[in-house]
Parts: sequence; C-alpha cells; structure tokens
Amino acid sequence: MRNSKTANAPLIAPVKALASPVRLRILTLLKDPVGNFPPQRDGDLLKDGVCAVFIRQRLDIAAATVSRHLNLLVHAGFLVPTRKKGWTFYRRDERAIRAFARTLSQAL
Repeated sequence: MRNSKTANAPLIAPVKALASPVRLRILTLLKDPVGNFPPQRDGDLLKDGVCAVFIRQRLDIAAATVSRHLNLLVHAGFLVPTRKKGWTFYRRDERAIRAFARTLSQAL
C-alpha cells in the first residue's frame, strides 16, 4: 500500500492551481468563451481558445500576472495552449478537468 504522501502527489499541482480566485475566474470565463469574450480575428474561440490578451483585458490585470496564472493552469493540466500567428490562445481541457474531479473525489 502506498503512503498518503505519494498517493496524493498527482493532486498537489492541480489543487494549488485552483487555490487562486483569479485562476478559478479564468476557468469559469473559459467555460463559455463565446459568451464571455469578443470574436477573434486570428483564432476560433471554441477550437483554438481565447487569446491571452482578451483574458488579461477581461480580468484587468498585468500581462505578466495573467501569463503566470495561465502557465500554472497549463502545468496543472486544466488549460491547453495553442500558438497561432504569434499569439497564444487558451482553452479548457474538459477531459482533464473531469479526470481531476474523479481523482479528487476518490482521494477524499
């Protein structure tokens, strides 16, 4: 039997990523990209995701700050980044979010 420290290791990064009101807001906004963001010229809101610039503007925070939040969500597996024409677009990874919810439910 694994000890609880190693058994819960896969939960650490995702739980830390969700421990921020800003990151939770990002995930909530990206749940409905068409309803929460304007149309984009270079990327499809559903297929490619939302441009980091639009996310920053919606949250009214600095570019470096939104970049840090987005990178943490990517590292945790909740967002998928897509580079297109020099821009980075972010969309939710619904499969990973569901898998995390199952893992968390089983662990608790």
